[in-house]
Amino acid sequence: MDDYGLDLDEVARVIAAAEVLVVRFAILDKRLLIDARTSDTEGPVIAVVPKASSVEERFKALKKLRPRLPLPEKIMSFMWPRQMETFRDSGLWDKIEGRMVSLGGEQMLEVCKAVFEELEREEKAEVVAAIRGSETYQSLWERSG
Repeated sequence: MDDYGLDLDEVARVIAAAEVLVVRFAILDKRLLIDARTSDTEGPVIAVVPKASSVEERFKALKKLRPRLPLPEKIMSFMWPRQMETFRDSGLWDKIEGRMVSLGGEQMLEVCKAVFEELEREEKAEVVAAIRGSETYQSLWERSG
């Protein structure tokens, strides 16, 4: 364990080896999907996807997203307990980017950048919703009249 609350070396090994990886984030409902499977006609996929209610639902969504590829034997997953900025600072994002580029070429850099920016926007929106006390949050203190 380290400052991030998980074993970064172990997570790095999963990033390097997993066919399909889903990263869950502490404050986001969205997930990061990394699908390293490729074929003659398909490159790797990295995308922000909705939370699945079950493993079966995740496999179905994956089949819909990549119909020409067989389903993987398993989908790996881990929870990132901190903010997106610390995800980048930990070096794990660089490992994800590196793997995507090695599998899909330099154009994957732009895709990865767009995905990371989307995750940052989602996180910022979630923080703003929490501060404003939107429907899914409740205020601990409220100013009285």
